[in-house]
Amino acid sequence: MRFAFIAKHRGIWPVSWICEALGVSRSGFHAWLVRTPSVRSRSDEQFGARVRARFISSYRTYGARRVWHDLLAEGLSCGLHRVERLMRAQGLKARPRRRGLPKDEGQRSVIAGNVLDRQFTADGPNQKWVADFTYIWTAEGWLYVAAVIDLFSRRVVGWSMRADLRAVLVVGALEMALERRRPPVGVLVHHSDQGAQYTSLALGRRLREAGVACSMGSVGDCYDNALVESFFATLECELLWRHRFATREEARIAVFSFIEGFYNPRR
Repeated sequence: MRFAFIAKHRGIWPVSWICEALGVSRSGFHAWLVRTPSVRSRSDEQFGARVRARFISSYRTYGARRVWHDLLAEGLSCGLHRVERLMRAQGLKARPRRRGLPKDEGQRSVIAGNVLDRQFTADGPNQKWVADFTYIWTAEGWLYVAAVIDLFSRRVVGWSMRADLRAVLVVGALEMALERRRPPVGVLVHHSDQGAQYTSLALGRRLREAGVACSMGSVGDCYDNALVESFFATLECELLWRHRFATREEARIAVFSFIEGFYNPRR
């Protein structure tokens, strides 16, 4: 480490001064400059580049364990501790989540029952979908993002983005999901909260036309729709908190790239 420091700063101070200050010999430093790197050093350099590439491709959000699983999936043989060491040496650190537990309370829906009942698993695709929306601040104003997630694959099967909060926002996300998946009539359950957009006549009419059962959680109770809340927390932690958007279009492109370029195919 001392020799590396000398090599980095020898253009600023004379080598003899730095060697004397650090308590090393000039001959030792010059021998280090021409010494062939060890097999382990060369291996760490090559493997460290792979680790860094996987970390960057995850929007700089993966920790050592997730990077390790990605490398194993590529067929590379390595240990978790080696990945941790190489990430630490390169200053690669996953972005931590904000922690905090919301209250578990709320009022039951009078529009539709809670058919899902916090059962966030499914035996096959197109049996249970959960839906919600979030908002993103830009210099032009708010951008609202609605999403529909299949509980079997955990993929975002439908999404919509608008500058307003009209019911067409959530209907658009549902339309994309129906067009992509074409679920059979009478099998699928669509679960959401009791927001005005999800209790609208437009969404209710579209669900009936598609033969999709409606399910709603309690008012003010995020646990009834915990999985889609978790997705938006991931979106915020891994993308939104690290960016400031000048325009809505810039935010749209970033969210699209995250969902279709990273979250659905890999994350």
